[in-house]
Amino acid sequence: MRKVTMKDVAAKAEVSKSTVSQYINGRYEYMAQATKERIENAIKELGYIPNYVAKSLKQKKSATIGVIVANIMHSFTTEIIRVIEDTCKQNDFHIFVCNADDDPAKERSYINMLMAKQVDGLLIFPTSGNTEIYKKLKKSQFPVVFIDRKMEPIIYPTVLLDNEKASELVVECFLKSGKTKICLVAQSIESGITPRLERIEGYKKALLKNGLPVNEKWIITADSPEMNKQLLSLWQDQANRPNAFYAINGMAAIELVTFLKAQHILVPRDVSVITMDDSPFLAASTPAITVVAQPTHEMGKDAANLILELINHEELKEEYQILRYPPILIERESV
Repeated sequence: MRKVTMKDVAAKAEVSKSTVSQYINGRYEYMAQATKERIENAIKELGYIPNYVAKSLKQKKSATIGVIVANIMHSFTTEIIRVIEDTCKQNDFHIFVCNADDDPAKERSYINMLMAKQVDGLLIFPTSGNTEIYKKLKKSQFPVVFIDRKMEPIIYPTVLLDNEKASELVVECFLKSGKTKICLVAQSIESGITPRLERIEGYKKALLKNGLPVNEKWIITADSPEMNKQLLSLWQDQANRPNAFYAINGMAAIELVTFLKAQHILVPRDVSVITMDDSPFLAASTPAITVVAQPTHEMGKDAANLILELINHEELKEEYQILRYPPILIERESV
C-alpha cells in the first residue's frame, strides 16, 4: 500500500497542502469550522499519520523529553512520573522514561541514548558520579531539571522536598504520643543520596531541639539483608529497645514492616511506626501506617513546567535556586 501523504488529505478535504499543515500544527484559530471538519474527516478516512520526524527536523525540536529516574520502584517516583507525563501531554510533548537503578554508568548510558534521540530536554533524578556530564550539558546550553536530589553547584533548577522539616514532623509526632526512643531506618548512605542525608540530619536536629540525645546505634543505614540483621540485634537488646521506628523512604518501610511482622512485633502496641512517602499498601495495612507524604502533584507539575520553560528559552542562567516543598503529615493508626 502507498503511504498516505498530506497532499492526499488536501485533495480529499478540497483544501491546499498549506491549510492541512496549519491544521496539523494547531494553527487554525482563524480557520472556518467547516474547513477544520473536512480536514479532520479526511485524516480519519485516509488513516493519515503526520510525519513528526520531518516536522521536528524542520523546527529543530522533537517535542520529546527524557526522564531518567534513580529507582522506579519508589512510589514517589511513579507518582511524580504520572504528573510529569500529564503536564507534558497537555503541552504536546511526549516523554521517554529510563530507570538508572542508582547506577551512574547506567545513567550516563541513558543520557547518551536520549541525546542521540534528540530530546529537547532532560528531567533527571541524579545519581552520584556524573557531575562532569551535567557540566558539559550546561556548557552546551542544554535544558535539564533535577528532581529529588541536588548537585553542587546548583547549575540547573532543582525540585526537592524540605527533608529536614519532614523528619522534624516525624519526631514531634512521636513525642506527642510519648515515644522518645526513636530509631531511624534507612538504606545505605554511601552514595550520598540527598534525601537520605537530609532526613537523617533533620532527625538529629529534631532530637537535640527537644532535649533528646542522638544514639548512633539507633540510626540504621544498610541495605537488605544487613538492615534486617541490625534491626534484629537492636531488638534483642531488651534493656534498651526503641519504642518507635522512622523509615525514611518507601523501600526502608517495606524492610521495616517485614521485619516487625517476622518478629511478631505489634504496631502500635509494642512500637510506633512512621514512614516517608504514602502508598496504598500503607493506608490499607492493619493498622494503617502514619506517613509523611510529599506533594507529588505540585512537584511533578512544577518540574515539567520548568523544563518546558527552559526549552523555550535560549539562554540558561549561571545558577538556579532549589525549589523546596513542604512535607505533609498524614496521621493514621500506627503511633
